[in-house]
Amino acid sequence: MTVDVLPSQVELSDEQDKTLSSERRRYGFLAKLLFRGMDLFYGRRRTLSKFKVLEVIARVPYQAWEHVAYVAMTHKYSQPDFARRIFEFVDESRHQQDNEQWHLLILEEMVHREGIREDFFLHRVLPQFIAFFYYHVSWILYVMNPRWSYQLNADFEDHAEHEYMEYVRERPELEQTPFESAFEQDYGCFENQADLFRRIGLDERLHKLESLERMERPRFH
Repeated sequence: MTVDVLPSQVELSDEQDKTLSSERRRYGFLAKLLFRGMDLFYGRRRTLSKFKVLEVIARVPYQAWEHVAYVAMTHKYSQPDFARRIFEFVDESRHQQDNEQWHLLILEEMVHREGIREDFFLHRVLPQFIAFFYYHVSWILYVMNPRWSYQLNADFEDHAEHEYMEYVRERPELEQTPFESAFEQDYGCFENQADLFRRIGLDERLHKLESLERMERPRFH
């Protein structure tokens, strides 16, 4: 998904209302295990530091799918049409990774700017272990049945979408807090931080919808 054309402030507010008025997905066992583990280590309260951990993990399924696709390419490059479909899949996964990466970089910048102190183990080491585990789960599920991996990612993105929109609702002061970032040219310019987080939440919804769409299609089709 691209961020070249950004919805207006009013439209982003509408998207927030749409999310908050919708029910969350019925999360599967692995998704529930992940969310409860994060609440255990990082608390139930929504914070910038906790969102950072979410974004470290969010990139992982797309990396796993890209890896599987390149393995398939190694065996199927002699079939041009099929190889092209694999390449298009890789390109889509890479774009989604990049989008999640901008989220992470912006959040890291905000944490640093606000002088938030973070525990080295909880916020640097542990997220890498979680991401390592999540990568292999996503990879194995995809090899066994792509639908299972897409479903897990849809659960994760749905959770992230709602968490970001709830964060904006909990903090009305964000409407008056300007958004300034070294990554504005890469991700987008916003009048305030509320719109930034609404946009991130909308990104997560689009990723969810992409995974739900792929659940209905076979590998690389």
